[in-house]
Amino acid sequence: MSLHKLGLVELHKKFTAGEVTATEIVRAYFLRISQVEPKVKAFVTQTKDAAYQQAEELDHKLKVWRKTHPLTGMPLAVKDNICTDSVPTTCSSRMLQHFVPPYDATVVSKLRSQEYILVGKTNLDEFAMGSSTENSAFGPSRNPWNLHCVPGGSSGGSAAAVAAEECAAALGSDTGGSIRQPAAFCGVVGVKPTYGRVSRYGLIAFASSLDQIGPITRSVPDAAFLLQAIAGHDPMDSTSVDRPVPDYMKALQKRDLKNVRIGVPEEFFAEGIDPEVEQAVRAAIGELKQLGAEVKEIRLPRTDAAVAVYYVIATAEASSNLARFDGVKFGFRAKETKDLLELYMKTRQEGFGPEVKRRIMLGTYVLSAGYYDAYYGKAQAVRTLVCQDFDAA
Repeated sequence: MSLHKLGLVELHKKFTAGEVTATEIVRAYFLRISQVEPKVKAFVTQTKDAAYQQAEELDHKLKVWRKTHPLTGMPLAVKDNICTDSVPTTCSSRMLQHFVPPYDATVVSKLRSQEYILVGKTNLDEFAMGSSTENSAFGPSRNPWNLHCVPGGSSGGSAAAVAAEECAAALGSDTGGSIRQPAAFCGVVGVKPTYGRVSRYGLIAFASSLDQIGPITRSVPDAAFLLQAIAGHDPMDSTSVDRPVPDYMKALQKRDLKNVRIGVPEEFFAEGIDPEVEQAVRAAIGELKQLGAEVKEIRLPRTDAAVAVYYVIATAEASSNLARFDGVKFGFRAKETKDLLELYMKTRQEGFGPEVKRRIMLGTYVLSAGYYDAYYGKAQAVRTLVCQDFDAA
């Protein structure tokens, strides 16, 4: 079997057994990238030279001292809104087209400590705002299963790269479905970890109270394997939770799901759901029952308000977070401006794409003095009620 067809766990086993070298792995994946990337367009940046150099250094080191980490030599991709030291991080925006971070995000630092190999940074909807990866300054990514379809978004590049076997696994970020939806569209596994489980330090913020970094992989064991590597408390992130990280791989070894209760909200099966999707979900629920889980139908009565609440809160936080991109300290700067105010205006007008500007304007509106209580304040109150529905269920 070609190396690029192996999942993360399988590839790790072969590598640690000495059946394959890091250089052979990198060669196999970049050959695959050269074959499919012109059509899929999953990457914004490829790190081929650095990957080969790191692979050769690993192979040389392992000849002397055969000690490996869980991700040693594993070829991974990282969504291009996660900072990588000395590697461009663009957020698929003209605003950050030439931005090269001087530091790693915490999740990337954790991967580096385990000697992973970065094969590239993946495409996304600009600043993670979108659900199709069409809102990218570098053009859309394609769904590997059907090039006429979108891969979903905003982590569409990561999902497409994993599905097209251009990397063993990838990192994405999820604010309102941006890992889970593209994973579903591309037929791979995506996990949005519980808020606070994975550090957000070094993730370029969209909506700080909703953003989370998570894995996109080809299988559930691969997702557990990668999540194990990136989870944990981080003093650099005040929202990071200081709790022990479970052994996810050990949890998957359980033969049954006794003592596990799973709630199935009846509101999620409302009018408009695709019959094939409902059938697939019902089939999965049936399998969980057979494995011993207690499945209980529950009610989340404020589900219909969730999307409206999300769009108010997310755009408000985006408006605040993206205020830092003004042409002064870093990123794109407009030319031929008369004064500071014009510099701000032209930089943001030329640097941001249409969807980002729409969300900034909406967020600014709901935070304005005359409408704060009517929109943002009310959305936060309803958010609390939605959370209470989950607690009561």
